[in-house]
Amino acid sequence: MKQIGIIGGGWLGQPLSQFLVNLGHSVTVSKTTSQGCDTLNALGFSTVQIDLSDDIEICIQRLKPLQLDMIIGCFPPGFRRGKGTEYAEYWAKLVAIAQQINIKKIVMVSSTTVYPDRAGTMHEDDATLALALNDDAFSTNAKIMLEAEQTLIESGLEYAIVRCSGLLGPNRNPANFAGKLRQVSDRAPANMVHQIDAVGVVSFAALNLSADVVNATTPNTTNKAEFYQTALQRAGRDEPLPPIVHIDDKLVSADKIMQLGYRFHFHHTLELL
Repeated sequence: MKQIGIIGGGWLGQPLSQFLVNLGHSVTVSKTTSQGCDTLNALGFSTVQIDLSDDIEICIQRLKPLQLDMIIGCFPPGFRRGKGTEYAEYWAKLVAIAQQINIKKIVMVSSTTVYPDRAGTMHEDDATLALALNDDAFSTNAKIMLEAEQTLIESGLEYAIVRCSGLLGPNRNPANFAGKLRQVSDRAPANMVHQIDAVGVVSFAALNLSADVVNATTPNTTNKAEFYQTALQRAGRDEPLPPIVHIDDKLVSADKIMQLGYRFHFHHTLELL
């Protein structure tokens, strides 16, 4: 049994915590407010209040008594809220905390946002901070996330990094996203992963991988136009798709994580709908 702390008890962190508890581990999940902790406590979770914008000593005081073996960083970068520049800072702080309280391993839940904006199949080695600094195809957001990844890679700690594709599952029906898209391509792969497999891959990486970076993405997919059209149809909605374009885009590969031994629950993105 491992003592595991999950930093970020949100849409992914909560089911991840429950899954690891079901496997027999002792798990504490964090929220940024006391109210958030109270809500999760009422649901049966063990919680700790951690806000990475706080002074590092406050975070250390709250995490050290838990005697954790492992931390899983499971908080979003906040790009849509205009807070993405803080993401790399939070990860640098989390790594420093782990070093000071003798955490053995950190798992980072990252994103396939790190890959360059170009067509082709993307494997894990196709995105590194060194590559991004010399290539304008990497977005500003990609560079921020890769900076965070690099901080962990160079930390001297045991680590695993899981890059998740677009997350779907409870309360995240792609039919609700379709109308918000400016356009949709019939030549761009729909890189998506269900919450069940995101939890599965992160848990697999936490318990089995060391010094490794893997993608969490459904192994087989269709193009975005067909994906969103099918999502609308299966939701019983008749609104039209946004304008369809014919622009190639990247396909995120799941080959590595499967070769390492993870077995996906969903094998095609159309199964997610």
